Amino acid sequence: MSSTAPTESQAKRFNWIGRGIRLLGLMALNLALLCATLWAVAALYFDVRTPSLRLPLAAMYVLAVVAVWILGRGRWLARGLTAGGFLVVLAGWLTLQPSNNRDWQPDLAVLAYADINGNEVTVHNIRNCDYRTETDFDVRHYDKTFDLQKIRTVDLYMVYWGAPYMAHTMMSFGFEGGDYLCFSIETRKTKGQDYSAIKGLFRQFTLISVVADERDLVRLRTNYRKGEEVYLYRLRNTPEQARRFLLDYLRRLNRLRKQPEWYNAVTDNCTTGIRVQRTAADRAPWDWRMLANGYGDELLYERGMIATNFPLAELKQRCHINERARAAGQEADFSARIRQDLPGIEPATSATEGSK
Repeated sequence: MSSTAPTESQAKRFNWIGRGIRLLGLMALNLALLCATLWAVAALYFDVRTPSLRLPLAAMYVLAVVAVWILGRGRWLARGLTAGGFLVVLAGWLTLQPSNNRDWQPDLAVLAYADINGNEVTVHNIRNCDYRTETDFDVRHYDKTFDLQKIRTVDLYMVYWGAPYMAHTMMSFGFEGGDYLCFSIETRKTKGQDYSAIKGLFRQFTLISVVADERDLVRLRTNYRKGEEVYLYRLRNTPEQARRFLLDYLRRLNRLRKQPEWYNAVTDNCTTGIRVQRTAADRAPWDWRMLANGYGDELLYERGMIATNFPLAELKQRCHINERARAAGQEADFSARIRQDLPGIEPATSATEGSK
């Protein structure tokens, strides 16, 4: 009869494997606690609503965690107290509520909303700023009614301002007769507040979906802001898909007017926010380039959602519109001019392309 009992060498090997697994588990746990501690310190520093208390509370938290690990009786007690401190900060952080009643920057002070009545949609407070410089402008708004049966196109704007892996995205919906309605999901900043990607991970900014003329949202970035490069891609959507896509935006406009939301640089930004507002059935499969959204055009190209009759590098070069937008200036047919001869866009006709 053969014995199945492990030999001494096998037992030692199993023992070493077990120790290695436990060590890796402890390392992973300690790393998670370190990340949780760093987050809690940052949350205290950025999100405590009394500015004079932010630095003292963050410093006290760091000292408390260090003391627990140095003076505490046992590593598991230290781990438990560290996790508990994180949970206390997280609980307080989750109670912070966004508000629509703050001293907003003038171009972000008025929220757009929509009255939806079947195929007739009236969008209120469409922005149409008249810019002299990036920071010197007159804010104007107007209302306009659209027929959803006349929606034809969806265009994506990608705006780069620095690193190639990050971009700001905007969507523009085209109607018969040449009307365009452009959306930009942004941080709603108060007077004197500047954007920060680090602060965007915390509860510093309320989210806003700006609805505006292309002569406002696009020209601001091509003609007045320095160092921003803008690319325009026509998405391959059917009119019915475009209609559903637009309704997603309009419904969220109305929700934000009633119930403000926090902006988050990862989970609810200019790109992930587009996905969040869509129904589950309409959401595209997840891809890492939805976070590193500067590569979003590469993702769309691979999925055949934009023109593919050129290599991607050439397509991107052809879809760069800064010079076109500067040449178009404040002309009434700005939207038609920036689209002229772009890949995937049919030549302008009075029925499908034009100005607004």
